Amino acid sequence: MSSFAPESTGSGQSDASRYAKYDQEDAVFFEGIDAISFNANAGPTESLVYKHYNPKQEVYGRSMEDWLRYSVCFWHTFRGTGADPFGFPTLVRPWDDGSNSMANAKRRLRAAFEFFTKLGVKYWTFHDRDIAPEGSTIEETNRNLDEIADLALKLQEKTGVKLLWATSNLFAHPRYMNGAGSNPDARIFSYAAAQVKKCLEVAKRLGAENFVFWGGREGYHTLLNTDILREQNHLASFFRMASEYKKKIGFTGTLLIEPKPKEPSKHQYDYDAMTVIAFLKTYGLDKEYKLNIEPNHTTLAGHGYEHDVVMASAFGMLGSVDSNTGSPDLGWDTDQFPMDIKNCTQVMRVILDQGGLAPGGLNFDCKVRRESTNLRDMFISHIGAMDSFARALKCAAKIKEEGVFTKYVKERYSTFDSGIGQKIEQGTTSFEELEKFAMENGEPVAVSGEQEHCENMLNYYV
Repeated sequence: MSSFAPESTGSGQSDASRYAKYDQEDAVFFEGIDAISFNANAGPTESLVYKHYNPKQEVYGRSMEDWLRYSVCFWHTFRGTGADPFGFPTLVRPWDDGSNSMANAKRRLRAAFEFFTKLGVKYWTFHDRDIAPEGSTIEETNRNLDEIADLALKLQEKTGVKLLWATSNLFAHPRYMNGAGSNPDARIFSYAAAQVKKCLEVAKRLGAENFVFWGGREGYHTLLNTDILREQNHLASFFRMASEYKKKIGFTGTLLIEPKPKEPSKHQYDYDAMTVIAFLKTYGLDKEYKLNIEPNHTTLAGHGYEHDVVMASAFGMLGSVDSNTGSPDLGWDTDQFPMDIKNCTQVMRVILDQGGLAPGGLNFDCKVRRESTNLRDMFISHIGAMDSFARALKCAAKIKEEGVFTKYVKERYSTFDSGIGQKIEQGTTSFEELEKFAMENGEPVAVSGEQEHCENMLNYYV
């Protein structure tokens, strides 16, 4: 299929007439692309079809769509331009006039819901400033957001697509160059609080099942001008007030914090899963919040792909997953679509073990490459990622059903199931008793971890 570029305006054609056809309620934005279907026999060149994701297929007692709960993010998919520090925008959409007008915002939203519907996903996600332009005052900005929320609610009701989560963009505007909840200026802290207050209200109105906080600039570049304890105290107060307001307005969604170690700040306070968990427990917020894990952020922190998913789940705090990946050889956040079956399988093992992600989901916080300029590339990228996780779900289910890893790990820790090991786990022993045990039993024989054997077993299933 050829590239979809904006139509030529022709002689004397105005910008208004150029985009007029997309302003209609029944406008078609993705002409020539039908609803994506499932065909297990499709060949390698057939990219506009699911080869593994069959929504109603039952896997380990539930349907695929129930386990996977796919969601498309609005920001990368409908606000991404392909621009980077070395090049101008490359992703030119035929309905987008490049303005920050309300008319353009409504066109983007209508295009998005056609996309969600044809892709067959049940959920979407957004930042407040993705969907509605910021005005010259808070009042004007709130009116813009309310007007767009009216359209979003109408489109949700029409299509059945639900809001997985909403979030506030507290990092893009120049006012937030020194952070939002950790900003050294109380006036900016207050402005950020007002923005989140409004976004929580809109999230409730649109039936959001979660609300996410990503501290894009909550961190520092140098400690020479930073009081880190004071900033984190303020950030905790911000989160506490958000939780209190959630309850006050009757919003029942889960509050989530998304870790990231660096970029744009040199160091960000929500470095990784354990840092966030420690922060929440330190400030008594661990019953109010869970975590939204983005594996690309996890690898930026120097961990393995599935590390933060595993860690958050182990402590009962995994709420949702921003399902993307990055290039391990690069030092920044590339937000690529997840296509590595082994990585996806490791994530799905955790999700199966904890009984699912609901009310969270697998949100594709991903962007097509700046060279992928066709409208069909928007579909192909999501289809590939959805097929990857569908394959991973089947692999993870087989691993769980056969129980090879469960048995192996249980055996490795078997010395803690009885005797002195059981007393260690129960906290009923002491250094004196352990010393006596060590003297009576002599030098212990170290047992091989058999890492390569475990890796071979995983390769068998994947």
